Amino acid sequence: MRKLIILWTVLVLSVSFLLTGTVAEDKKVSVVTTIFPLYDWAREVIGENDAVELTLLLDSGVDLHSFQPTAADIMKIATCDVFIYVGGESDEWVEDALQEAVNRNMVVINLVEKMGADIKMEELVEGMEEDHDEEEESDHDEEADEHVWLSVRNAQKLAYVIAEGLGSADAAHAESYLANAEAYVERLDALDKAYDQAVAQAAFHTVLFGDRFPFRYLVDDYHLDYYAAFSGCSAETEASFQTIVFLAQKVDELKLPAVLTIDGGNRKIAETIIGATQEKNQKVLTLNSMQACTLQDVQADVSYLGLMEDNLKVLKEALN
Repeated sequence: MRKLIILWTVLVLSVSFLLTGTVAEDKKVSVVTTIFPLYDWAREVIGENDAVELTLLLDSGVDLHSFQPTAADIMKIATCDVFIYVGGESDEWVEDALQEAVNRNMVVINLVEKMGADIKMEELVEGMEEDHDEEEESDHDEEADEHVWLSVRNAQKLAYVIAEGLGSADAAHAESYLANAEAYVERLDALDKAYDQAVAQAAFHTVLFGDRFPFRYLVDDYHLDYYAAFSGCSAETEASFQTIVFLAQKVDELKLPAVLTIDGGNRKIAETIIGATQEKNQKVLTLNSMQACTLQDVQADVSYLGLMEDNLKVLKEALN
């Protein structure tokens, strides 16, 4: 049903676009991104350029995994010059919208595809709840881990990908986009080194989440071990008794000082895990997954770098 709605909406928009005529030659380059990290990367690469109009599609705090596009959202995509999206299983709706896009010269940037050999697959680690939807599938096909933005190393690679895509759509500013990307990558690299140093000096090298776990890229970057109640894209919200007991025993075994959650998550599971430990005095700490940032965050000058710096502070506390 959703596919039919999307296709019908795009058809109506296409007819409307043709009836109103072509756009002016001096119109701004329209760049549409889905979630906040992509928006902020593009904003850094674009820099001070009044010839570009940048739009954040998921700007109301709706989680990436539950987003349903409106007719207005589809129109923004159908007529833009550059469309940047994650490309994981949560973005399956994008394919239908793009098939009938009005702008046939649109530059489309699928970041999961651009990761190439660096992409990781969703995994179930010991003690993790298996998603019931996955249990119903007969072949148990692996899905790419779509949370590519939660790694400053990935961000460095993808900043250049975005610069290249913008340059393809707007050749007049291609050199500027590349220069901005290079400057941004230097700042990202400095933060990467700060993460490296923090982990090297840490007392612990394992994190434990009483929540979903979208931080696979981050922990792999710095050779951290992890345990979690659910995988990154899990639709489960309740942890079994066995999962709670297993994670509590891991906290005791490893003497971990904290149980982690993600932004917007429910602290109940983390608190239940702590209540089942021997000491019962661990902290509940939150890492920001940036999956539900809003337009208000953008207006308040929240940035990807700033949020990842905040995550570093939380990680230091969790590992010491």
